[in-house]
Amino acid sequence: MDHQDLEHLNELLEQDLEIREKIREQVAELDKKTRNMVGALSKIHSTPSKSIPAILDSVRPMLSSCQETSTAMADIIPPNQFWRWKDMWTNSLRTAVYAAALVEYLATRNLIPLDDVAKILGIKSEWKDRFSLPVEDYLLGLITMVNELSRLAVNAVTLGDYDEPIRISLFVKELFAGFSMLNLKNDTLRRRFDSLKYDLKK
Repeated sequence: MDHQDLEHLNELLEQDLEIREKIREQVAELDKKTRNMVGALSKIHSTPSKSIPAILDSVRPMLSSCQETSTAMADIIPPNQFWRWKDMWTNSLRTAVYAAALVEYLATRNLIPLDDVAKILGIKSEWKDRFSLPVEDYLLGLITMVNELSRLAVNAVTLGDYDEPIRISLFVKELFAGFSMLNLKNDTLRRRFDSLKYDLKK
């Protein structure tokens, strides 16, 4: 291997290291935002239903602030390298999806579509080769939301709200029926889908 080849390889390694560090900084920022959202949303378990809208109002600006991080990520990642780097932010993105889905359910009792989550998080379709929201991450975020709703059903009764478990049960049954019609070949997704059965029983 001649000197010129070695220099070229070193340049490529340095470029990769620079990209990795920049992504890591943005992921740390996204992690901070998602931790704050999860912390705020955890209050729903000890809050009377009439006071929950105030919690949702506190979380929405945090969700909107994720748009800055999404734009920064899209600027960092080179074209056609989404799959190369996506594992660095997958968990953070799924948590953001969970937060968006839970806020939507508690506000409207509806399931938030994938495109709406992407819009809330500021993820643009033209970035699909750099930074996007895969279907798998969207679905895993929804499953986390259902896990949380099963806890809420129990805690709502403790707070004297006997209608909430019924509403949650109807919603989860409908969501479970939808998941049952999907062709889940991904191992992680299939294992997490199994947890929906336990939530449904709960």
